Amino acid sequence: MVSRTKGPPANCGYLNETHAVVATKISCMRVRINTASCRASPSSAVLSFGTSLPIDEMSRHLLREPRWPAFVAMLAAGGVYLALPEPLSVGPSWLLLSVIVFLMIPIVISDRRGDHQVTRTLTFTANGIITIAMIASLIHLVQGIPNHLEAPKALLRSASALWVTNILIFALWYWKLDAGGPLLRERPGGMAHSAFLFPQLMGRDNQDSSWSPNFVDYLFLAFNTSTAFSPTDTAVLSRWAKFATMLQSIISLTIIALLAARAVNIL
Repeated sequence: MVSRTKGPPANCGYLNETHAVVATKISCMRVRINTASCRASPSSAVLSFGTSLPIDEMSRHLLREPRWPAFVAMLAAGGVYLALPEPLSVGPSWLLLSVIVFLMIPIVISDRRGDHQVTRTLTFTANGIITIAMIASLIHLVQGIPNHLEAPKALLRSASALWVTNILIFALWYWKLDAGGPLLRERPGGMAHSAFLFPQLMGRDNQDSSWSPNFVDYLFLAFNTSTAFSPTDTAVLSRWAKFATMLQSIISLTIIALLAARAVNIL
């Protein structure tokens, strides 16, 4: 049905015929603008007259998560590894930090250039190296405690370094794996397949539906898992996440139990 634009009524108080013609043209313009707005795609948001930007693109620009906290956590994990004595470290204690710094350069460059697949691959490689080094050092710690190979101060320093590394590396894994990684979480509806149910995701009708967790949220989750041996305020939904939190709790409990047992022996 074609809508017809009627001119202004005769008794509307126009001063002369010119005013009536101008009013008719303005009315026609309003009808055209309304028709164009109705035909516009709902997946676009009007920024100004005659220009529009897709909502997906707007969301990617508005919800871009900073990557530097995760990069700092990688460097911190390598730096904490320096506190381990030589018998507990894989190779020289400075080797892990050197490898992480070497990998961090192409990670930062590829992230800046938008080569997300390269960034993802290198990040997985760095996380895997840190994880292997941590597990190997933990095995050396378990083997060395019954033989009293480490002095009490060195043992306390080693256990603390491994406990902190455990938090950092699992926070990195959660951040990188949950809902396909940060790049997919930034998209609209990206948290629909999240492995963790954060408190901010409950009751989205009354809250901002564009919220997505950052690295600090996963760091808090990993810290709670290592201290309370449970994720506390965040529910774990997927099977891989349940297995990961179980593994993190076991590693943390093992470090604390071995440290307590050695302390009792010393006393």
